[in-house]
Order: sequence, then structure tokens, then C-alpha cells
Amino acid sequence: MQAQQLLNQLRFPELDEVRQYLRSLSTHTLVGVGAFAALTTYWYTTRPKALKPPCDLKMQSVEVPGGEYARRSALMDSDKHMTHLYNDAKTMYEFFLRGARVSNNGPCLGARQPSQSYEWLSYSEVAEKAENLGSALLHRGHTKTKDQFIGIFAQNRPEWTIAELACYTFSLVAVPLYDTLGTEAIAYVIDKANISSILCDVPEKARLVLECFSGREHRVRTIILMEPFEDELVAKGKDCGIDILSLSQVEAIGKAHHHQPVPPSPEDMAVVCFTSGTTGNPKGAMLTHGNVASNCSAFIKVIEACCLPNHENVLLSYLPLAHIFEGVVVVGGLIISPCSMCFYHHDVHISYLPLAHMFERVVEGVILVHGGRIGFFQGDIRLLMDDLTTLRPTVFPVVPRLLNRMFDKIYGQANTSLKRWVLDFAFKRKEAELLSGIIRRDSIWDKLIFRKVQASLGGRVRLMITGAAPVSATVLTFLRAALGCQLYEGYGQTECTAGCTMTVPGDWTAGHVGAPLPCNSVKLVDVAEMNYLAANGEGEVCVKGANVFLGYLKDPEKTEETIDANGWVHTGDIGKWLPNGTLRIVDRKKHIFKLAQGEYIAPEKIENIYTRSDAVAQVFVHGDSLQACLVAIIVPDPDFLPGWAKKRGLEGSYGDLCNNMDVKKAILEDILKLGKDSGLKSFEQVKDITLFTEMFSIQNGLLTPTLKAKRAELRNYFREQIDKLYSKIKM
Repeated sequence: MQAQQLLNQLRFPELDEVRQYLRSLSTHTLVGVGAFAALTTYWYTTRPKALKPPCDLKMQSVEVPGGEYARRSALMDSDKHMTHLYNDAKTMYEFFLRGARVSNNGPCLGARQPSQSYEWLSYSEVAEKAENLGSALLHRGHTKTKDQFIGIFAQNRPEWTIAELACYTFSLVAVPLYDTLGTEAIAYVIDKANISSILCDVPEKARLVLECFSGREHRVRTIILMEPFEDELVAKGKDCGIDILSLSQVEAIGKAHHHQPVPPSPEDMAVVCFTSGTTGNPKGAMLTHGNVASNCSAFIKVIEACCLPNHENVLLSYLPLAHIFEGVVVVGGLIISPCSMCFYHHDVHISYLPLAHMFERVVEGVILVHGGRIGFFQGDIRLLMDDLTTLRPTVFPVVPRLLNRMFDKIYGQANTSLKRWVLDFAFKRKEAELLSGIIRRDSIWDKLIFRKVQASLGGRVRLMITGAAPVSATVLTFLRAALGCQLYEGYGQTECTAGCTMTVPGDWTAGHVGAPLPCNSVKLVDVAEMNYLAANGEGEVCVKGANVFLGYLKDPEKTEETIDANGWVHTGDIGKWLPNGTLRIVDRKKHIFKLAQGEYIAPEKIENIYTRSDAVAQVFVHGDSLQACLVAIIVPDPDFLPGWAKKRGLEGSYGDLCNNMDVKKAILEDILKLGKDSGLKSFEQVKDITLFTEMFSIQNGLLTPTLKAKRAELRNYFREQIDKLYSKIKM
């Protein structure tokens, strides 16, 4: 009775009025109100939300005390460099073991034949093959302390990663080889590292190795082939004193003479990665397990810094099935959506960038430590789009050249003024969301305009990273909006394992390469002759940290040139700190030269500005101390030149346009305007140009395998054209 009286006292008259009002409403009205409430709730819970940045985007790096103007990542609580993220993953061997555990022995490495689906090896199958291969190498005399270098001369494929893991399992050292080095350089690398065993994918590469040492002394004793070969190759090997064995034979030997793993420590060498310099012989960068593990861990730290605690999943709703679709996992009838920033064992990576370089190897390490899957392309870059749509990866590393092609293709299809207007309008709407921190691919603009380009990558890509070369801010911003996924830009070099700076989640502005990674510090040092001073926040980029290499193999002189007495790697790049603590690469120190009147010129800075012209694909700027001005060789863009020229009243085939003096004059005017707008001084502008129709490439010897210009080769290749340009200027 007392309880009832208390309830009566607590009743609110206003609520009674509401109840009476609701009772007076018709059923249709109540249904409408309910539907409106449901839609409002749905909109509120599913509306696009801005990604929360992991740090203050206005200050992404912090100055390190010491008076050297060095800076570190704002994600770290101290000045100590990050060495690892997971306590059970401090070496690349432990990376794999952790991945096997968290994946519950799930799929690991996959490959496909033309027009077929991917076939997968599980983590345990990969581990078994690696142990068998490694045991065979030990049986043939390789140990951690004697004959530890193992050559790998193959295109990306599961056997490449298995061979690398075999080395890690027994504390051996992988030494990647690649055919774009050239026969002489391959022989140089094999001799320099005293390699006695080499794994090759196809017989042609085995023949190339045999040719390197035909008729001269060498240490190579074994070539292991991944694909079938003829008896003739075995006989040719015997003539050179080299055993030619199949990978299956070697695995059988290892199985019969099984050894227990000899796990490495973080201080042990993991890989010698030979860099293809623009001049001279390749240099072998010695990288430890700790170097690679720290670089992988720092990348993960940046990406996952704004994840939910402990990688929690967010409960969305119920479904009766257990499967995966569009990156959403359904388990036990529950739909759970992994945080879009976290890596997890359902991630799928497509491997097509060369495994001989560290960029791809670091990305693979990130995938493997989380138990993800790596699907390899078929080996033909022309079939990459087919591989993408079949594999449907979630992680897709890229290089600027591929991004430029995607950008050109999208705009090339907008071949009318109306289509171009609609594309630009859709991009502006997506860009506005992007700059407010929202990344998605389910907007009306995605469904109407960008769905096809997203589907061409498989439809599930959620994370991309670009590096290896500068990328245009226009291209980067457009593709971030169009693809609707996290697209990061990194900067680094082999001597820093792979990366030393990277953009952070939430900062989708372009024109910089992000803040220092948590595994290293970055400082800028004076380059007085170019008027770059550290006190002004400008200078040569120097890196120090857990990812910095040991030095160059058997080359103390080159090592001392690169690493100073205090452990800083001098990159040769000129950087500038931006007010928000990010780094912009503005110049290059290594290739500077003087003109006749004494001005210093950095040609790569000028080339980067000139390539912003829609008509220009590639540029080589030349000058020397005997000349008072600069000239350039320009390769017009075959996709853009016809349309660009037509707007100026000039028509014809690509070849005809390149030979047209009016086209040359128009391109020269365009690049000079770009140079002036970008602040180039008058002596930094070219005086004349020649148009050339063949792209600079690895195949014609004008680019390195990492797509950097071989300046000496370019100078010699175009000597006649350069001399002709200068002779006209003198007249």
C-alpha cells in the first residue's frame, strides 16, 4: 500500500498527458512516427563519421632535446625509438610464428594459374616447406657462422617467401638478386657476398648465372630451380662445377635430414639488400631482424594508433550465416566489423611489387605477423587487374607510376565536357568529406561515379600505401577521394630498411610525406651551398633509429660516407619541416652541379615541377659547369598530348605532334610558367628543349629498377641532342 502511494507521488502529470495524446493517435500515424524514429536512428548510427586522428594533426612530430633540431613521432611518449610492437614478434621468424598462431593455421600464401582461382598453402604447410628447405641448406654446409648468404633470384611467388623464411628459420641471410641489375652486376653481387647457393624460379635465370661464371673461378656450388628444367641445363651446370637441383629434390633432402630450427636474435643479420645505384656497382645494405621488425612495427603503430582498445570488434547486428563479405566478418550469427584501422587475420595482400626491394618485404611482414594472406600476381604486370578482381585484396601497396596510370585512365574516360564536369563535381563532393576526415565508398558519388574504379581493384581495398618516388598532390588527393580507402604516403630508403616517415590516419592533405615513424628520429642538416639551413627548418634529411642499417657489405668507405660518427644516415634528399611537424621533400643534394657562372642547380627539383604539366610524362634536365644555362629532354605524355594540343589548335598523331615546332614551343611555354609559379629562379629554368617519343625505362637502361633516373646514362644517351640544343643557344 505504501509502495503504491509512493509510485503515485512519483508520477509526472506531463507523462500522463503524453500517454493520453499517443492513445488518441491513429494506427497509421503511430506507424509513421515509428518509421520516422527508426530512420532517424538508422541515419544516426550509420552516418559517415570522421576518423579520429591518433595525435594532434597540427603537431605531428616533437623536437628532441639536444640542440640538433631532430624530431620524433608525436605518437611516442618518450625519445626512445620503437623496436617492436608485440612481445612475441621481435624477429622476422617470430613474425611468422605469431601469424601462424593468430590465424589458427589459416591460409598463408596463394598463387593462381591463368583464368583460375587462387590456391592456398596454410601457415603449417609453409612452415614445413621452409624447414625442409632450410634443413637441406644446412645439410649442404650452410650455417649461421659459415657460408650464411643464400641468393634468391626469382619473381614474386610463394617459393620466394618460403625461401626467405627458410633462411630466417635457421639464422641464414637472404640476398635477393634481380635481372634488371644486369649480368655484370649479378656476378658482382654473387662474388661480393660469396654466395654458394642460389634459388632461381626459371631455367633462364639459372643460365644467366652460369654465363656469369663461365670460364672463371667462382664459389657457386648449387642452383635450386623452382620450375622444371631439361637435362641439358644439368650438364651445363656440371661443366661449371655447379649442381642443378629441383626445389622438390632439395625439400626431400631436407625432410630426410631434418634439423631443429636455429632461431635468430634481433641483432642477427636478416637480409643483404643490394641497391641499384645510379652510378657504380650496387651496394649491399646489411639489415638485421631488429631493423626489419622495428620498421614493420612502426608502420603498424601508426596505422592502428586510433583503433579501439585491444583491437575490439564492434557488434552490428545478427545474421544466420558465418562468412566474410566486404571486409565484414560474420561469426556465430553475429556480424562484427573490425575497426577499419586494424590489421587482422582476414586481411588479404596482393604481392606484385618486387620482393627484391624492402618496401614490399615490410608490407608482407605486416600482413604475416597478423596471420593474413598473401596472394601473388601471375608474374605479368599486364594481368594485374585480373589478379586484383580475382583475389579481391584488402591491402594494396602501390607506386606513383601506377597511381598516375589510374588517374590518367579515369580522366581519359571522361572524354566530353559534360562527363568531365560531372567527374569534377563528384570529386569535389568527395574531397570535401575527405578534408573533414571522412573516408568511405558508399556515398551517392561512389555508387554513380566511382564504383567501377573501386571494383577494378576487387572492391575490398581498405588500405593503400605509396612510396619509392614522389607522387603529385593532385593525383594523391583525387585517388584518396575516388577509391574511398586509406591511402598513405611514405618516404624512406633501403638504408632505413624501407620507411622513415609516413602520413598518419586522419591527415588526408597532400604535399608532404608525413612525420617520422616511431622507430626513428629525423633531423635536417645544413647544405650551405644550396642555402638550406637547419635553423630555418630546411636541410639534408638524416635518419637515426632502430631501422637504420648496419652498413654496406664489405664496403667501409661507402658506409662512412652514408652513416656519420653519431649514427645518422645521410639520405642526400633535401627536406623542409612544415608548421604541423610533417616533412616535405623539396630537393636533392646528390645530383647538384654548378653552371658556368657559379650557381648551384638541383635538376630533380626542376624536373618534379615540369612534370606537373599535363603534356609531360618525363623530363631530363641537363647542365654543367661549362654552360651558362639549362636544357631538357622531354617525353610528352602519349595519353594527354593529343587532347592537350587540340585545345591549342594543333592536331596529328603522337609522332607528328612530337615533331611539330609549335607543339614544342607550347610545351616550353607551359613548363616555364609552371617553373615561375613554383618560384624557380631564372637560372633554374631551361632555355630550350627537345621532344623525345620513347619513355625512359628499365629496359632501355635509363631508369634504375626503383625507377630513378640514371643521369650518367641519360647524359650519354642524349649527348647529340644536348650538344645541338647548346649550339643553337650560342647562335
